[in-house]
Amino acid sequence: MASFALSFQSKRDDESGLSAFYNNKTTIIQEARVFNESPISPRKCRALLTRIVYLLYVGETFGTQEATDLFFGTTKLFQHKDSALRQAVYLGIKELAASAEDVIMVTSSIMKDMQPNSEVIYRPNSIRALCRIIDPSMVQGVERFFKAAIVDRNPAIASAALVSAYHLFPLAKDVVKRWVNEAQEAVNAKASTSFFGASSGGYLGFGGNASNQQAAQTIQSTSYIVQYHALGLLYLIRQQDRMAITKMIQQLGGGKSGSSSVLKNPMALCMLIRYAAKIMEEDPNMQRQIFEMLEFWLRHKSDMVNYEAARIICEMRGVTAAQLSKPIAVLQLFLSSPKPVLKFAATRTLASVALTHPASVAACNVDLESLIADPNRSVATYAITTLLKTGNEASVDRLMKTITGFMSEISDEFKVIIVDAIRSLCLKFPNKHASMLGFLSGVLRDEGGYDFKRAVVDAIIDMIKFIGECKEQALSHLCEFIEDCEFTKLSVRILHLLGMEGPKSPQPTKFIRFIYNRVVLENATVRAAAVSSLAKFGVNSADEKFRASIGVLLNRCLDDVDDEVRDRAALFLKTFTAQPLAEVYIKDDSVFSLAALESKLVAYVKDPEAAAEPLDVSAVPKISRAQAAQDAARPSTLDTIGVPTTSKVSDAPPPPSIEETRSVYAAQLAAVENFADYGPVVNSSTSPAQLTESETEYQVTCVKHIFKEHIVFQFNVSNTLPDTVLENVVIIMSPQSEDCGLTEDFILDVPSLSAASSPSIVYVSFTRDSPEEYATASFSCLMKFVSKEVDPSTGEPEEEGYEDEYQLEDAELSAGGDYIIPSYTTFGAEWDRLRGGATATETFALSAMESLKAACDSIIEVLNMEALGGTEAPQSTSVHTLNLSGIVSGGGGKVLARCRMTFAKGQGVTLELNVRGEKQEACNLVLAAVGG
Repeated sequence: MASFALSFQSKRDDESGLSAFYNNKTTIIQEARVFNESPISPRKCRALLTRIVYLLYVGETFGTQEATDLFFGTTKLFQHKDSALRQAVYLGIKELAASAEDVIMVTSSIMKDMQPNSEVIYRPNSIRALCRIIDPSMVQGVERFFKAAIVDRNPAIASAALVSAYHLFPLAKDVVKRWVNEAQEAVNAKASTSFFGASSGGYLGFGGNASNQQAAQTIQSTSYIVQYHALGLLYLIRQQDRMAITKMIQQLGGGKSGSSSVLKNPMALCMLIRYAAKIMEEDPNMQRQIFEMLEFWLRHKSDMVNYEAARIICEMRGVTAAQLSKPIAVLQLFLSSPKPVLKFAATRTLASVALTHPASVAACNVDLESLIADPNRSVATYAITTLLKTGNEASVDRLMKTITGFMSEISDEFKVIIVDAIRSLCLKFPNKHASMLGFLSGVLRDEGGYDFKRAVVDAIIDMIKFIGECKEQALSHLCEFIEDCEFTKLSVRILHLLGMEGPKSPQPTKFIRFIYNRVVLENATVRAAAVSSLAKFGVNSADEKFRASIGVLLNRCLDDVDDEVRDRAALFLKTFTAQPLAEVYIKDDSVFSLAALESKLVAYVKDPEAAAEPLDVSAVPKISRAQAAQDAARPSTLDTIGVPTTSKVSDAPPPPSIEETRSVYAAQLAAVENFADYGPVVNSSTSPAQLTESETEYQVTCVKHIFKEHIVFQFNVSNTLPDTVLENVVIIMSPQSEDCGLTEDFILDVPSLSAASSPSIVYVSFTRDSPEEYATASFSCLMKFVSKEVDPSTGEPEEEGYEDEYQLEDAELSAGGDYIIPSYTTFGAEWDRLRGGATATETFALSAMESLKAACDSIIEVLNMEALGGTEAPQSTSVHTLNLSGIVSGGGGKVLARCRMTFAKGQGVTLELNVRGEKQEACNLVLAAVGG
């Protein structure tokens, strides 16, 4: 038996080696001579084409000459009439066309198979292949072929033409737009019977009994797939015209009730539902009508359509519990479905809804309980996470026991989902922290990847932060974890946490062994983090004997092989004898924002007058060390930031940080010659103000740039009308108060603005009459331009145009958002330092605020300052304190605000705002921001 197994294994190895040789690129190129044999062997050629396509699918690449030789060798096979070979030829042509040269030469051969009198089996393949090799200038020449194919009664031909038109649209928009009538006809067409035939007894090939007729109808329904492809092409053509999209949804959806929908294909209906959801999000006036259509689709005969409508309603912004009742009822029915895919979709959606509306989802708890033991562990995972979000405190222990039983049976992806649910549950039921911490510490010792272990560590850190009772035990579990942790990032993060929280514990000495073990056993990065953590224990301890012991350990690190570890040990030993150094390098948890510091240094080097004076870093904002670590880990987006646009891209890169955005704005302004004498930018608003509605034909946003003696308004203007060009675009700004402290200098217009060149920038510059004061004002804005129609034949604007204007929303120059820069600091120490500086205190009545949390969010938004504590106002208290920190641009210096609030139901929030700063003007500015 053993010998048989050995020989079998050996045979498998031989097969693997043969397969590698069989699908080798060099071997395939040598064997391509079979394309030139006479007579042609269809079997050999099909096998070789299959191997070529396989190599391309697995990521292999052919050189340009190699691909060209294979491509034209493949085209020789057009001479043979074997239908299976012809299909393989088209597949090879499609894949090789991307890297071969002179592929257009085969156009005539492909177009022969596109003729209406050619074989039906060839036409769809030829249409798809022609789409890949055709030149944009040739699209108009084959337009009649595509138009005829789109309305063909054969669904395979029509679908191939529609999908090819979809891919051709970016290359020849004007030509494809002319096919809109054919695409509309394809959407409205009845299901074709050309594949089935008709007979008196039912469909051809089926008997007259009910079961066979049902099978025939099922097959026939697949021909409606043309509607799916046609709908996608129609939306692509009309996507810039919101009114046309709205009309299409109304027509195809069957009006308000959706009862007479033209669409019969479930996938087409699902796509229409998604388009409707997008319109509903962008146009509030359509919400009621589309919501009625969505509710009708909840009763559709297709499960796919039911689910899509339910999901869209559940994900609506501002959806109420009453609106959720019907979609949740549909999802509840899916929970008892025999189809695993329906149970999975329903539980996943309910798990998402439970985050915001747990009470509405609680009605499904009985059905979710039955899914805990479901053989599909993905379904069971979502069922348990939903129960964790909707259950009560009494059910926590039972659910935790159930979860522990199958954690080893699921993938890391679903483990992370469960851990995130428990993370939120910890804060919901803090009294159950013991069982939840026990579970988290247990899974932390299990096998798993980085994402899973990071999720567990995040959950434990949150418990340390928000549940003081479990801090000691949680830190002990993390200490045990880093003994065997294989992930450097997690070890460094935990060591930093131990350095912050360990010295505050009743017995800080018990953590020293775990930290020093890292100095002895780990890599240089972890050793350096361990040295920093040890130093924090020494500096924050009042016990001289304990400090001396830490000093002995740090002295041993002076002989480390890594220079970073040695330098840190030497620095921290020095701080033991120099308390001011300890305050700066150990106790201070803030660092300069690197992006802001870089921008400041660049401006300093470029300005010859400023170079004569020392660099002033007091105006550079600071961030916490934790935030600095996150910024270092995220990819740079400096090259991706342009003028803000309104398009939504699902796979867009992560948003840039505030300082990266300011740096890009500074670079844009430096490139404008008119601003050369203005000096460096002091501050730029990072959230563009929307001055138009999102669905209008012209879209304008405003960004404000503060200079020492000037203020520049940047208007990002977009034109969404493809058949109109705007020329000489300017923004006329009129202050609503004559004495606003600003004098207009000039306007930099946009000479020409088309849909293709959108967005473009209009600059309006003002001089600050008193640079030492912080001017605030409200401006009415009017966009003026010359509108010209585009000639569809030439694509050029007509010579004659007409002057037009467009009223915009008011632009506000505010006290807080435009002059104050958020900056992190240690609030207690800095508040005491500014005790003898400028101060200001005032009391405000915030009667419109319905809670302390709402008041906190509003104050942070108005003042644009860094929240250092008190952002989460508990509902159980009526008294709360919020601490804020910032830097006033233009030399205003640091400013801190302590907001003491009291809440009384029916009376709102009473705010006592106490401000301390380095200058009195800065304190007055903060009060003006709230009072205004």
